[in-house]
Amino acid sequence: MPKIKTNRGAAKRFKVTGSGKIVRVKANKSHILTKKNSKRKRRLRQPTLVSKSDMVRVKRMLGV
Repeated sequence: MPKIKTNRGAAKRFKVTGSGKIVRVKANKSHILTKKNSKRKRRLRQPTLVSKSDMVRVKRMLGV
């Protein structure tokens, strides 16, 4: 049985931590930032974990 190819788009967007959790970057931080307040933009800088419901699909795309 051949190995599953890694989805390259997913590989650029997600990182696997040492404990096996998957980290992603929050959306809405690339443009149209003038109408967003400083607190919101500061919160969007923080990486966050992928939700449990998406974990299986993302792991399959990453080949983990």
